[in-house]
Order: sequence, then C-alpha cells, then structure tokens
Amino acid sequence: MTQTPKTPVKIAFIKARWHAGIVDQAEAGFKQHMAENALDWQVDTFAVPGAFEAPLLAKRKAAAGYDAVVVAALVVDGGIYRHDFVAAAVVNGIMQAQLETDVPMFSVSLTPHHFHNTAEHLAFYTEHFVKKGAEAAEAVAMVLAQ
Repeated sequence: MTQTPKTPVKIAFIKARWHAGIVDQAEAGFKQHMAENALDWQVDTFAVPGAFEAPLLAKRKAAAGYDAVVVAALVVDGGIYRHDFVAAAVVNGIMQAQLETDVPMFSVSLTPHHFHNTAEHLAFYTEHFVKKGAEAAEAVAMVLAQ
C-alpha cells in the first residue's frame, strides 16, 4: 500500500534519449502507479541526450525546488567503450547530487549485462521499465512520506 507524502509534490522526471522507446516506459509505469494510487503529483519531464548528462540536470532540478528527482536511462554495451564506467558515473553522480542538495533522487537507470537489439530483448526491457517506473513511484511516495 502506497503511503501518501505531503502535498503538493513536484517531481522532476529525467529521461535519457538513448533507447527512448524503452526508457519512456519508466515514465509510463511511474504515472500509471500514480493514477492507481491516487497520487496527485506534478511531474515535469526533462530529456537529456544520454545517461551521462542526467546527474547534472538532476542537481539543477533539485536546486530549482523539486521535491524529488527520478532519472531513467538504459546504459548498454555499444562495443565501442565500456558501458560499466558510464553506469557507475551516473549512479555515483545521482547519489552525490542527492547528498549535496538534500533532495531525494531515484534511479531507474539499468545496465543489462547483455543487451541485443532483438525483438525478445526489446520486449523484455520495455516491460521491465514499466515495472521499474512503478517501483520508483512507490519509492518516491515512501521517502517523501517520512
């Protein structure tokens, strides 16, 4: 059962544009969970080119008065560079921004070990991002209710 945080609640939802069709599903799951649990939040959506750019924007949105920030991204091994350093930089950057601003931040930034642009993987991760978006909404509600 979702706890209801203080109102009004203003959420910044940041989405990386790499693999946008999949990443956008996190926002869909987030908003679906809001609707199902009567969470009347203002959610403003912001786009960044890739996951690497998200922590700076998250910090700026926290400083601009948002009550929470959610970052969604899919970081995959493109074969050119090691995707694990990008994933680590993103999560570490979000954590650092959270600690510096005292605004809770939530990551729906996933890094699969093996992602292939096949129908099976696209379907799996698209569905998985819906679930993770809903879980992020639940986490936001729990943290803001404290």
